[in-house]
Amino acid sequence: MPVRHAPRRANHLSARTCAQASAPRRGLLAIAAITAAALISTLAPATARAAEYETFVDIDDEDDLVELNAAGDISAETFDTLVELLRRGVDLNKAPREDLFTLPNLSYAEVDALLRFRTEVGFITDPAMLVKAGVIDADTLKSIAAFIYIVEPGRRYAATSGKIRLRAATTVGDKRVPAMVLDGQLSTLRHLSLGVAGVLLRDRVSDVRYDPSRNALSAEAPRVQPVLPKFFVQWDTDRWAILAGTYRAGFGQRLTFDNTRNYTPNGFYRDLTIYPRPVRLNALCNEGAGELSQSPCQDDVDHKSYGTPDFRWQETLQGMAVGLKRLDAGIGWLQAYAFMSVKAKTVYQYQLYDPAICEDPRNDTDVRCNSPDVYKRQPDLLAPTSEFAYQKLPRMYRDTTAGGNISYFFNRRSWVGVTGYGTDVTWQTGGKPLGFQESARVPFGGPFGAVGVNASWGKRWSDLGIEVSRSFDSMLKASGSDKTDPRGGGGYAAIMRHTAAWGRHEIETIVRYYDRNFANPYARPLAGPDVYEGQRARDEAGFRVRYIGRPTKKTFVNSFVNFWVAPSTRTPAIFVRLRVDHQVTRWWTPGVWFEGRDKNVGSNGPLYCYGGDVGLADGIDASDGAEGDPDIVVDYANVETPANRCRGESVKYNIQSAFFPHRRVKLVPRFQHRFIGDPKSNSVDNLNQYNPEDPDAPVGKSRTGYRQDISAWLTITTRPIDPLRVRARLRYQNFAIDDNAYLEQSLWSFIDVGYLIKKTFLIQARYDLYVWLDKRMSTLARIPSPEHRLMLTLESRF
Repeated sequence: MPVRHAPRRANHLSARTCAQASAPRRGLLAIAAITAAALISTLAPATARAAEYETFVDIDDEDDLVELNAAGDISAETFDTLVELLRRGVDLNKAPREDLFTLPNLSYAEVDALLRFRTEVGFITDPAMLVKAGVIDADTLKSIAAFIYIVEPGRRYAATSGKIRLRAATTVGDKRVPAMVLDGQLSTLRHLSLGVAGVLLRDRVSDVRYDPSRNALSAEAPRVQPVLPKFFVQWDTDRWAILAGTYRAGFGQRLTFDNTRNYTPNGFYRDLTIYPRPVRLNALCNEGAGELSQSPCQDDVDHKSYGTPDFRWQETLQGMAVGLKRLDAGIGWLQAYAFMSVKAKTVYQYQLYDPAICEDPRNDTDVRCNSPDVYKRQPDLLAPTSEFAYQKLPRMYRDTTAGGNISYFFNRRSWVGVTGYGTDVTWQTGGKPLGFQESARVPFGGPFGAVGVNASWGKRWSDLGIEVSRSFDSMLKASGSDKTDPRGGGGYAAIMRHTAAWGRHEIETIVRYYDRNFANPYARPLAGPDVYEGQRARDEAGFRVRYIGRPTKKTFVNSFVNFWVAPSTRTPAIFVRLRVDHQVTRWWTPGVWFEGRDKNVGSNGPLYCYGGDVGLADGIDASDGAEGDPDIVVDYANVETPANRCRGESVKYNIQSAFFPHRRVKLVPRFQHRFIGDPKSNSVDNLNQYNPEDPDAPVGKSRTGYRQDISAWLTITTRPIDPLRVRARLRYQNFAIDDNAYLEQSLWSFIDVGYLIKKTFLIQARYDLYVWLDKRMSTLARIPSPEHRLMLTLESRF
């Protein structure tokens, strides 16, 4: 890889030849117990990958990440992290230890070896130097090539570089203007960078206001409208950084404040991420009857029609951030960051309630606590009209957040710091203050925030990190909750993580406790894949042990056991995963992995529903959910029982083989088989099955086995010549294999062709064919079927 005269990443089409419920007192007792247990764990050699991704990540572009997430290889959080990292990039010569940790496939030992090598040589002119020096191997370097860049030292002060990209997507039969996004970045004056991203929306309502005549909300119908969701201006030097615009920030163990998705965040990061095109199409009609005799879509073909969804993004911070990266003091240095954000935010319409008539949104039996209706505004404001459904409501409230961090570093691996923030919410609905349902990430009732202390210590093979945090919110006061069973007001949380590395082996141990009242929407630590009142890091006590390593030079193992208990219900849950890949020959690498999840270890069997998973990332899944709420639940089982009431289990295994018949050709066949608790699934009839979650329901024929799902993939990637890449994939998917009228059965194929002109201009075109094969009534009425999807990407670098 040659030295670049601008901060550019290795282009993904260039030849990759780099190498050759607890009260505060109980919370404090739990924190003390965790601290003692974690200190004992440090006596054993334990460790983890720098950033713990579920699989070896070897990608060229964002579409590769979409495929990994859609196939279940990486989680929604990993997807979000890597998409943002791919767009932002990592400067191989200037990135601190925390940023290098975020790169996939690197261990702590490799990151520290890279830092030592960088200090020894002064400047890495070519990433291939890392392989020649034995810092990392050739395969690892190739896998991170898309994420790294090099800036030539001492380049001219006025030297300017940048990139601009246009993406457009449509579906045959969708008569609307294509979904589009245009984004660009510019770097100049050595330390100055600017960026902007604009999106063309077609699906979203606008101008949401309170309608006093109906005591409800009203909004303008969806229309084509350009928006500018992302922009930034940043000045960044080795000592100071200042940013204005959209950004992310995070510190410590991600317990007090973090929305970066980085595994080890430290500071603020510019945000210009617009996610790739969503995987599924959107329904074109989302209106109910409202005040009319029937829905406007009832007899319209549109109520059966689907179209290309808009490109999506997450609403992060918007304002200013200032950071003092290093101020030498004593034996170490001081670090200080401060940030302020003022942003009008979007909310999903079913995450609202009216506090004027509802005392506590947790009371699901009180119809007054239902979400307010959203009517379609007509020229005559009093004329009967329909109401919207499944809509994201823009600019509903103003989020004002301020916070900061101050830390003292003894060395790059040992420090102590304090983080804190506060948020206030002001509703912008025409004088009608609303509130958030308990299912929303944002606490209801008023201001909220958190303060915490974090510390880290590292030496040789061992790294230990700890953070203790206390949240504050207004829910207790707003709901008038019973003081004998307080539900709100804030709570405690603690997490301790110990890592170590020796040879090719790594183990990590994490112990955590999150109080039931720890309602902190900016907490992103490790947590079980369940949700308590909108947040994952809440009402949970548990541990995770993870091993990643190479028992032999050609064998890669990734495994973990994650066990936790919900203190409020004493419900134990477990999530285990084991993946093994082995390179048999240069042209064949088979792999197998197993994954098991049990939402209640004490309740087992096929009659217990499993419900939903945290599945596709919000950025690529077309299921409705507000940006800024990434913990979207994908209900694979299609079970009507709320997922948080399900207590069943899911077990699946995968078999994969990667073949390399030629250095320019890669073929990857894969098969997946899943067993899942689903009392509604039955080969004879799927109605009125006995359900332990609802024992009073009418009983029909009892389910005697688990529902079975199967999926099979075949992916082919080739580079006939260096500038040209062709990628194709075929996927067959069948949920509930014994009932073709219950869940999805489909065949999805695509071909993607990209050509790089003179290493500066990329033309990439993609065609998808999605064929629905099941016999559900909704499928038989679906338009279009099959689906022909088209996407074009144009990108220029200068």
